[in-house]
Amino acid sequence: MARKNPFMNVMSQDAPDNSKVILEYTNKGASKSLIHSLDEMAAQADRFLEGQAVVELDPAIIDGSFVRDRLEDDQEDFAELLAAIRDRGQDTPILVRPHPSAAGRYMVVFGHRRLQAAKALERKVRAVVKDLKDSDHLVAQGQENSARANLSFLEKAMFAAEISRRQLDGDNAIVLSALSIDRATLSKMLAVATIPREILDAVGVARGIGRDRWYELKNLLERPSTLEEGTAYVQTGDFKSKVGDDRFNTLLAFVKAVGKRARPKTARTRKWASEDQFVSADIKADGKTYTLALKAKDATGFGDFVAESLGDLYCAYRNKLDQQGE
Repeated sequence: MARKNPFMNVMSQDAPDNSKVILEYTNKGASKSLIHSLDEMAAQADRFLEGQAVVELDPAIIDGSFVRDRLEDDQEDFAELLAAIRDRGQDTPILVRPHPSAAGRYMVVFGHRRLQAAKALERKVRAVVKDLKDSDHLVAQGQENSARANLSFLEKAMFAAEISRRQLDGDNAIVLSALSIDRATLSKMLAVATIPREILDAVGVARGIGRDRWYELKNLLERPSTLEEGTAYVQTGDFKSKVGDDRFNTLLAFVKAVGKRARPKTARTRKWASEDQFVSADIKADGKTYTLALKAKDATGFGDFVAESLGDLYCAYRNKLDQQGE
């Protein structure tokens, strides 16, 4: 059964008069692009189920996905799902594949919570069985969850990092398709995923915290002294008394304060010039910022090229660090 776009009511031309302002807004600009993206992701996930026979399986013979996409479950949402399935049955089948290494068993691709509900209710789960490669499994899992599960930025970042860690995706095409993101966003996701797991587990999913604030925290924790104090802080009673997004906000405020106490570093400067002398640069680093001032006839053109290549350059830098750490 196809999922409903949550914006369809306000997009309808038959919307009530008091929705006209919303209608005008949602049909243009970034909102229109967002709506179309949600529609496309939901449609792609549905296509994995089209034309397939629905069977009933014992939940005991179905294992979880080989890549986890949730850090924690929303117990309130799960209770509502459990009650709905108990009262009217399971409306939408889950997707499973024959287990790649255990004969007679299956692996869930998407529908983990519906599977969990069936186990709790001690009833069979309605499922579509489809033979999928690992790469197709990941695309289906990512697109389904992006379309309906409202995963947090951190959960998506950890999902992307797990795919990268398993070396299933040499050019990142799988994760880009699964999460419907661009390379710049992926670069920041992989960077955020390098925050020590002890801190990530302490903060939790932080559903209201987006990419830029997570990336800000990651950059602040790059300083060893700040990381040490931040790691100690998440074990304190003050931090543990906070819940939800407040944990992230409290930690971010704490590490910012730590950074302000740190002794400022003396700025380092140097110069660089290309072999043909067509381009030169003044370079300045003071520990918090790194400034590259280009000088050339076509400084703007070369500068734009460098800016557009930052995502790939950062990925190359992270790969170099990983190789050095081996």
